Amino acid sequence: MDKANLDQLRFAYKRGVDKWVDAIRAEEALATEDHSMIALEEWDDAHFREQDAQKKAKEARDAYKNELRRVNYGI
Repeated sequence: MDKANLDQLRFAYKRGVDKWVDAIRAEEALATEDHSMIALEEWDDAHFREQDAQKKAKEARDAYKNELRRVNYGI
């Protein structure tokens, strides 16, 4: 794999982390003084989106790390 491909994997990881951070902030913004069930459900939905974003960021990190190991160590 050439440097351009490694860069693509690294950028994919960074994009994934940025999306994860955005999802965390969106979830946090929904922790408001509104104690209604509707607000709770919106907050829960945001939490599920945060979990999905976290999973994608970790998958991108693992893909990048695995390729780095292959390139640098042959494993």
